[in-house]
This record gives sequence, C-alpha cells and structure tokens, in this order.
Amino acid sequence: MNDLADHARRLRSLPPSCGPVRLIAVDGHAGSGKSTFTGRLATALGDAPVLRLDDLATHEELFTWTERLRAQVLDPLSRGQPARYLPYDWTTRRFGPPRTLGPAPVLLIEGVGAGRSAVRPFLARLLWIEGDSEASWERGRLRDGPGLSDFWDGWTVAEQRHFAADPSLPFADVVIRRGLRGYEWLEGPHTAAGASHFVTDSEA
Repeated sequence: MNDLADHARRLRSLPPSCGPVRLIAVDGHAGSGKSTFTGRLATALGDAPVLRLDDLATHEELFTWTERLRAQVLDPLSRGQPARYLPYDWTTRRFGPPRTLGPAPVLLIEGVGAGRSAVRPFLARLLWIEGDSEASWERGRLRDGPGLSDFWDGWTVAEQRHFAADPSLPFADVVIRRGLRGYEWLEGPHTAAGASHFVTDSEA
C-alpha cells in the first residue's frame, strides 16, 4: 500500500465535520496543480466525490460564491441530506442542470478559496498545494492558451485581493509539495509543531 493510500485512510478516520461528511478542502493558487492532486486523492479514497469550485464561481462572481455554496451544498450536507447545486458553464455563461452530491463519508472540495473563513467551520482538514503564485499562474496561462489571456489578467488581480483579505494558508493543516516521487505531506501552519511528514509513492 502506498503512502497516498495511507493518508487517505487517515482522512477517512477523522471525525465527521459537516453532518456525516468529512469535508476535505484542497486550496492553493490557480495553476498550482490542485485538480491533479485532488483527482489522485479521490481515487485513493475509493472514488470519493469532488466538488470543484469552478462549478460555483462565475465570470461576474469569481470569489463571491460563498452564499451559493452554503445554501446548495454545505447546509444540506450538514443535515445529512444530498446537496444539489447548479454547475456554471464557462462557455455559455449560464448555470446548467443540477448535480447531486450525496453525504458520502469523505467529500473533497477543490479550488481557489476552498479554505476561506466561511468554509473552514465545515472542514475536517484543509490541504494547501504549495506553489509560488507567479509560477502557478504562468503554468495556468500556458495550460489555457492565449485565448484566455484577458481572463487570466483579471483572475490574478482578483485572486491577490481574495487571499489578501481572506488567506487560507495560515489555517492549513497540511501543505502538499510536489516532488519527483509524488507528493510530500508537510505539516501546515495550523498544526502543532513537531509532527513528521510523509512522502507518497509516485503516481506517474
């Protein structure tokens, strides 16, 4: 069994944080690799469901989606009920048909701002993907191509403002560092000093 599976087992053993659900947030700068890591962790968790915050944000509400998240997802899950949310289509600029998230034992919430102050009371753990903001944004620009250059110009300003007003990193339980052999799980600022860290096996 590899170390990522070990960490998944530890996450499953946490006390529920949102009704019967152990809600695990994966936060970090845009382009830092959150989606890739979250997908691998979800697999290690036995295909745990993932809520991507890109489905709740819109062109006009890059970071003002908190009430929508609370009403459509957090409140129902905290009552042990399925969540139903309307995913945003970034091409048509409108909300699509509803999706359902059942109150699974572990649910991952991934995206910039997943560890913001309004969400933290519902979290069992907050994971932060390590990465310099400028380098992460450059990876994101290369990934999305020149057609989204104007969007990225606006995004970087909005992200800077968000984290300046409502930072996530100081409250992270774990900092995830990408390495040649997979991922290192480092103690986060919110965790007491002295704990050891672990390195996952390569997922390549």
